[in-house]
Amino acid sequence: MTTDFEVICEIEPPVSADMGIVREQIAILRRTCDAFLVPDSHLGRATVSSIAVAHEVQYLQGRAMACLNARDRNLLGLRRDLLTASAYGVEELLFVYGDAPQQGERTGLTVRQMLEEATNSTDGRSFRIGVTADVTRDLPDWKQGADFVFTQISFDHDAVARWRNRVGYDGPVYVGVITLASEKMARRLMDLIPGFEVPDAVLRDLGTDGSLGVRLAMQQVSRLKEGRAVDGVHLIPARSYRAVAEALERVEP
Repeated sequence: MTTDFEVICEIEPPVSADMGIVREQIAILRRTCDAFLVPDSHLGRATVSSIAVAHEVQYLQGRAMACLNARDRNLLGLRRDLLTASAYGVEELLFVYGDAPQQGERTGLTVRQMLEEATNSTDGRSFRIGVTADVTRDLPDWKQGADFVFTQISFDHDAVARWRNRVGYDGPVYVGVITLASEKMARRLMDLIPGFEVPDAVLRDLGTDGSLGVRLAMQQVSRLKEGRAVDGVHLIPARSYRAVAEALERVEP
């Protein structure tokens, strides 16, 4: 796609050793996305390593960002993964706290420690490191040093613009946009994400209009692009990646 406004598509990593689903998503989305974000055992379930999947994305001629969560690793594990990313040429990393695990316990590692470890490395590795942000809160000082920021998903474009102006962050900011598949999904996200509200009319119509989630996502992409308050979107197609790819073709360049 390659414009000043970037569309970064999240892809579903496989829950088995079969990488076919990754290759299919890249083949379908590659023409309409500028980069691909690979989650790290998101939803608290085990998947193929985000770094390994990012390496596969790059092999398929895509630009990859690998997500690393604090939940599953200690300091030694982080250093191992940074070495692995460097060996595979995966240079863009997003550090996150991580969803609650379905099994096992969290480690004591924090995103702040991860950022400090990556930025203070003296062994010649060069990464672009991103962090996440909540637009209902100011950006902590320690996150100001990140190379880019992903915000949580939001339907309130004005709130996103006000947040960007208020925090004074100079790096690229990407706003989360998701394709809502159902009313149940929307209500679950409203319970989990601060400040995320879905209008009642949308909640009602999600139950009868199977294409509504994709249309709403494209409307958000267009509005955010026109508003120029942010540098792009973190688009989460989930299982609607075929419909999303087709819809992105129709978004004004």
